[in-house]
Amino acid sequence: MTQLLIFAGSTRQQSFNRKLAHATAAIARDAGAQVTLLELSDFNIPLYNADLEAQGTPADVIRLKEVLWQHPAWIICSPEYNGSYTALLKNTIDWASSPVKGNPDWQDGGKSFRGKVVGMLSASPGALGGLRSQSHLAPLLINAECWLAPKAFALGSAGSAFDDNGALLQQTHSDRVRAVVDQVLWAASRLQPAAGQ
Repeated sequence: MTQLLIFAGSTRQQSFNRKLAHATAAIARDAGAQVTLLELSDFNIPLYNADLEAQGTPADVIRLKEVLWQHPAWIICSPEYNGSYTALLKNTIDWASSPVKGNPDWQDGGKSFRGKVVGMLSASPGALGGLRSQSHLAPLLINAECWLAPKAFALGSAGSAFDDNGALLQQTHSDRVRAVVDQVLWAASRLQPAAGQ
């Protein structure tokens, strides 16, 4: 069974994208997927700085690299700040894609990203649903040699999209999320044998 990693580019407690990540995890599990729901707040990762890195890559960066590498399929829920993805998400990608000198497991900076199948979701109170963050995130992931799922979903009017338990209220929204999940899992199952090459 393909392992699916889901995370949001936010640590805010009431983040719509964290809610979307949790709702997506439930939808994916109902679809039979084996899901890991990752919270970036569980990692103590500083702002990327090459001088800091030269003193030694933080232990939580290594832990993050391992989690990313272990999952051939990802779904990222990307908030939109100023028309783009968050500084948190960029910092996470910068650290996770940086080589660790002298470490035979992680001296290849692209190891955690290369060949991963990634689906993009976003949520926003606005009508576009964070779509602009996806348009900026896509080339970043492609540059990291990820396979990007053609299907994506941007959830607009997110302030009224969830029930008290965090589930999506509208079936059409759940169906759109499920379509992204299905495509990511379908592609990952076919690309997985070649992902390590």
